[in-house]
Amino acid sequence: MKAAFQLSGLRATLGARQVLHGIDLTLPAGRWTAIVGPNGAGKSTLLKAMAGLQPLQAGQVQLLGQSLRHLPPRERARQMAWLGQNEAASDDLTVWDVALLGRLPHRGWLAPPSAADHAAVRAALEATHAWAWRDRPLGALSGGERQRVLLARALAVQASVLLMDEPLANLDPPHQADWLRLMQRCVDEGGTVVSVLHEVSMALHAHDVVVMAQGRVLHHGAAHDDATHRAIEAVFDHRLTIRPLDGQWVALPQ
Repeated sequence: MKAAFQLSGLRATLGARQVLHGIDLTLPAGRWTAIVGPNGAGKSTLLKAMAGLQPLQAGQVQLLGQSLRHLPPRERARQMAWLGQNEAASDDLTVWDVALLGRLPHRGWLAPPSAADHAAVRAALEATHAWAWRDRPLGALSGGERQRVLLARALAVQASVLLMDEPLANLDPPHQADWLRLMQRCVDEGGTVVSVLHEVSMALHAHDVVVMAQGRVLHHGAAHDDATHRAIEAVFDHRLTIRPLDGQWVALPQ
């Protein structure tokens, strides 16, 4: 199976604190991998390292067989889309213009948007149920609405790899379900999704789960495997239990 990411010996610090401790990890292409673990586990730092947004003390990231360090920024931006926590965007921009920013890697310097750009933005806004607000300023939206627009910006890139850090922030349950269907569709269409999630029950819908604690990967396995469930329960000090419910796995408080 082709690897979307190959991580070798990743080490990183935040201030004086070591947050990644020599991580080796291979994530397959064409699948959805969820990263879970308690607060301070290093999940967001790992995801940023994969995106090339986190300086490394040591180690190497390969994206689809190419060294991320040597990949030109424009090519990297075409291959990999990013949605981070508390993403910044000008409140004065319209929803349409925010989503259109996702098309910048595909446009020449000062070139106007093409028909393909317009089509990609419309498809992304419709997929996130944000099309009706396309002419509204971002600052006029609620937190959940804003999050859906930023997701549309990431989808508009039409990258083969999608990285998301806490993408369900501010989303109510129906729109979390919409997000889940979108991720499944991305993978069905050949894409790769890697997401950091606090919502363990949502993470269990992924193909694979990476369990982290204290800057280390404790387990990497299929979301449906018993070993993965036991690893998740252990990393949260057995304060939750994973059980089947209506044909799905859910995390329940102990």
